[in-house]
Amino acid sequence: MTVNAEKPVTSVPTWKGLPAAQQPEYPDQDALRAVVAELEACPPLVFAGECDQLRSRMAAVAKGEAFLLQGGDCAEAFDAVSAEHIRAKLKTLLQMSAVLTYAASVPVVKVGRIAGQYSKPRSKNTETRDGVTLPSYRGDSVNGFSFDEASRVPDPTRLTRMYHASSSTLNLVRAFTTGGYADLRQVHAWNQDFVKSSPAGQRYEQLAREIDNALGFMKACGTDPAEFRAVEFYSSHEALLLDYESALTRTDSRTGTLYDTSAHLVWIGERTRQLDGAHIEFASRIRNPIGIKLGPNTTVDEALGYIDRLDPEREPGRLTFVVRMGADKVRDKLPELVEKVTASGATVAWVTDPMHGNTFEAASGHKTRRFDDVLDEVKGFFEVHKGLGTHPGGIHVELTGDDVTECVGGGDEIFVDDLHQRYETACDPRLNRSQSLDLAFLVAEMYRDQ
Repeated sequence: MTVNAEKPVTSVPTWKGLPAAQQPEYPDQDALRAVVAELEACPPLVFAGECDQLRSRMAAVAKGEAFLLQGGDCAEAFDAVSAEHIRAKLKTLLQMSAVLTYAASVPVVKVGRIAGQYSKPRSKNTETRDGVTLPSYRGDSVNGFSFDEASRVPDPTRLTRMYHASSSTLNLVRAFTTGGYADLRQVHAWNQDFVKSSPAGQRYEQLAREIDNALGFMKACGTDPAEFRAVEFYSSHEALLLDYESALTRTDSRTGTLYDTSAHLVWIGERTRQLDGAHIEFASRIRNPIGIKLGPNTTVDEALGYIDRLDPEREPGRLTFVVRMGADKVRDKLPELVEKVTASGATVAWVTDPMHGNTFEAASGHKTRRFDDVLDEVKGFFEVHKGLGTHPGGIHVELTGDDVTECVGGGDEIFVDDLHQRYETACDPRLNRSQSLDLAFLVAEMYRDQ
């Protein structure tokens, strides 16, 4: 018997013909069709059983029994698919997870914005510099970052490059998470290369010593669980480019249902969540766990509509609402949504994205975020749930394992005048490793106070 084998889908996707926002305008449609056909013949990147496992973990998050840590690059880049880059991101997430698990005493579900986050929606279709107007950069999966006409033409062969880059990334992630690197007894090793003067690094080292002592005690008592030697780690990205997502959708041989095998979890963004649009229709047909980004203008009717379309069976773990309100709006806008959704009987996972609602442009022209604003939105998120007696299910953050200078503030403070030093993102500013650990400690404290 073949277990968990995925077969290509032969029927025409139901989203075809519906309005599809934020799709590239490919000048060569024949080339696009050839790439789609090639992708349809490629092996799946993830398997249906893994998606089912994550859905069960997300059910625990929705029920208040676990906490989601989801993080990674704003937009991945083809030239950053290396062991060094991937290990740095994974190391940061593992450190954050250790902080949350130990300091907040809660199981942590670990999901990366990784192995597929190569596409970005844009607020404007074009970009103008020095009187020259060209198509906007939409991520390496669509066009090039260089500001010249040839680079900015949408190229469908980049979808194939995205597939292979995602495959390479997933292979490395699986090797790291199951091959010993993620062993909890490595908590000190994850910190060896951290700047010794970093307040976050010093605080983490103290926690690592406590974990070491706890592990030593358990081993002396004859307990050495296998769970300490590897971690479950899942992939996620925004399901933005429907030609790509549809081409990687497969039929599960066990159940005959559809799974998007490009990632374990996919989400629909703020700019593509139209109830009558192609993205929601696509998401309604697949069995993966699904996320929806909800901005400050989201209405109760829209939120309930997403539940009806995407989670008609009211299945815990199926649907995650990722709220990105902004620090100045979350306390006003979120309560009614949580209250009415809870009253509807749906059990969704509530997650905060404290990044996207807090972006501003510095005098230097750099897009940036204040760490204090990021933290304040998380505080507001926790306050709303505490007031309503509901569960703050997790955090979704844009971060990197590198010592970039893209967001201002943090314990190892970055100032506006420092932004130019290591501003490396191609799209939105990310928390660096020190800021990410600061956030993890602060979130752990908020969780304990719930």
